[in-house]
Amino acid sequence: MTSHVPGAGVDPRSPLVLDTHDLGRRAGAMREVATSVPAPSGLGGPMIGVPADSPITLALRLESVSDGVLVTGTAVVDLAGECSRCLDPIAEQLEVELQELWLYPDTHPDVDPEDEDLSRLDGELLDLEPALRDAIVLDLPFSPLCRDDCAGLCPECGTNLNDHPDHTHGDPIDARWQGLGDWAAD
Repeated sequence: MTSHVPGAGVDPRSPLVLDTHDLGRRAGAMREVATSVPAPSGLGGPMIGVPADSPITLALRLESVSDGVLVTGTAVVDLAGECSRCLDPIAEQLEVELQELWLYPDTHPDVDPEDEDLSRLDGELLDLEPALRDAIVLDLPFSPLCRDDCAGLCPECGTNLNDHPDHTHGDPIDARWQGLGDWAAD
């Protein structure tokens, strides 16, 4: 889970900030959101991530519950990066599931307002970015591959072995066994 520190202020103009005014505090009130918003920067890791300003397609359901607003749905993003074996570019889509409860600011007064494991509404606004960031980053591959059977690069010259599967330098012989190779030749 992610948090929004109360009082820090949420920018209502941000495309990932949703207004929940129309839900009121009536448990059971529901609204669906289907939209596309630009991706924030820094959404990913060093090998693969979501390009800044690329479209994020959201299909969400906002439901008013007794403690806050429950958001469930999916986000579809474009990924760009490079293969960890052959360094070829990777471009694909990723769909992540979202489910997060944003608490009303005045509920659970016994809970520390600085608790970073809880998401809280800022008035009637909820900032989707931290929850979306967590969902996407946790679903990204640690070592992305262009394909499951990627052969990688030749360790001696760097030739892409996917493009040149018959490439060889001969089997390198460990120097400790060199003498036996000469002996077998005799």
